[in-house]
Amino acid sequence: MAYTVLARKYRSQTFDDVVGQDPIAQTLKNAIKTGRVAHAYLFTGTRGVGKTTMARILAKSLNCLAADAPTIQPCCKCESCVAINAGDDIDVIEIDGASNRGIDNIRELRQNVIYRPARCRFKIYIIDEVHMLTTESFNALLKTLEEPPSHVKFIFATTEPNKVILTIQSRCQRFDFNNITAPKIAGQLKSILKQEKIKYEEDLVLPLAKMANGSMRDALSLLDRLISTGTEPLSASLLEEFLGCPNSEKIWNLIAEIGSSNAAGTLAAVEDLISGGVSEVQIVDSLIEYMRDLMVAKSAGAETELLVLTAQQRKRAGELAEKFDVAALIYNITALEKLRWTIKNSDTARALLEASLLRFALSEHFLNVDQLLSQLQASPAGTIKKKEPMDERFILRSSPPQVRAATENGRGTMDDRRVTKGEHQASPVRRSFSEDGSIENQEKPQTTNSEHRESSIENLVSAEQAGAGQEKAEPVASEQKQAQPAPNRLKTSSQRKNELINHPAVKTVLMGLDATICGVEEDK
Repeated sequence: MAYTVLARKYRSQTFDDVVGQDPIAQTLKNAIKTGRVAHAYLFTGTRGVGKTTMARILAKSLNCLAADAPTIQPCCKCESCVAINAGDDIDVIEIDGASNRGIDNIRELRQNVIYRPARCRFKIYIIDEVHMLTTESFNALLKTLEEPPSHVKFIFATTEPNKVILTIQSRCQRFDFNNITAPKIAGQLKSILKQEKIKYEEDLVLPLAKMANGSMRDALSLLDRLISTGTEPLSASLLEEFLGCPNSEKIWNLIAEIGSSNAAGTLAAVEDLISGGVSEVQIVDSLIEYMRDLMVAKSAGAETELLVLTAQQRKRAGELAEKFDVAALIYNITALEKLRWTIKNSDTARALLEASLLRFALSEHFLNVDQLLSQLQASPAGTIKKKEPMDERFILRSSPPQVRAATENGRGTMDDRRVTKGEHQASPVRRSFSEDGSIENQEKPQTTNSEHRESSIENLVSAEQAGAGQEKAEPVASEQKQAQPAPNRLKTSSQRKNELINHPAVKTVLMGLDATICGVEEDK
């Protein structure tokens, strides 16, 4: 007799046998009890979570010949139940949506629904992977799906409900199947191993259940592979040897070296994993999973139900979690996820992996936000450098020696200069310059500490306009040296006015007084 794989041999036969989908099973049982069974159902969920199994159980409950009406406990022994389990019942038609997706197939279905079932109460159509139907096929099914004959029931199953058009979904009762948790999968695996009378070690079942990623069928397929090795008792080492999983102890050692900031030990642990045939992507995937466990253990404690670990693994995770803080673990997980996609298409995957892990191990050489804030708070306020005001010597270097001397004698210290500037800003004084250099005030200025400075500047301007000669200005360090020619006594009045306005001494005076030229009076 041909061997039947575990996934088929131990398929659930009743609503009570279904693992991990209790709410859906209870809802369908109540619908049968109250006689409120809908004409169309849509079962959605990932692979191996029980969609087709639930559809067959519902079909058996509706068509069981051992009962006079639909029942929540099908006998699984009558001709109808046996045929439905085998998938060849004449009144329960299972259709593969991927290979019967055309409009001609739907037209044939519409022509056959008018005929009553041969021996059962209902004619039931189970369409698996219904999202593979074309849009035209869906549209052709709309009228029949909305108002089917009373003896017809539709059960659709799909892994991609987003591809089922909304007009179809609105005509169905939708049930979303959840992923099955690892503890429930582990319990089912233990039950099957006992029935098969196969010896196993306790540390095998839980890692095997986690590898299934919420799919019962995947878990049973993996268990079939391990049983085929002929090794007893089944142990966790078989997962690494025959299924290609990284050695858990080596992963724990790698994380321990990272937590101890041991760069050499981290590189040696990576070498140990890669030399054992583990790829860089597998290492990253394992590190993400294990560091997630550390993050949960650090945040909620090692005994939390959020961790799917054995007692020994919980103890190890609690010890390693003390070497990290939550912020570092969060950063490590996000960085590893980005690294995972990078190394898949990189020719230097190992170098990228080692560089990232060294970054984790040597994290004390990098300042995090908390450390940076603490240093800023601890530093004295005076250590913050402010932009220094422009030195008055820098301004006066472009002025003749007489201007520098007069300004230095009158301006005093930097503090005096700021006070004087503030006084002129509070009470501005407009001045007009005549050709002979005299300054006329349009408003009477207030008495300030800079009167001596102003008188010195007036005398200086008068001397300049009288032809006392002009000295060359000292250049600023960033400018080229320029010579200022002596004034020409024969120049016109307009030229003399422009020279006066643009004269370096006058500009320096205006800058020091924060004043502007309103006009220039000429001698008549």
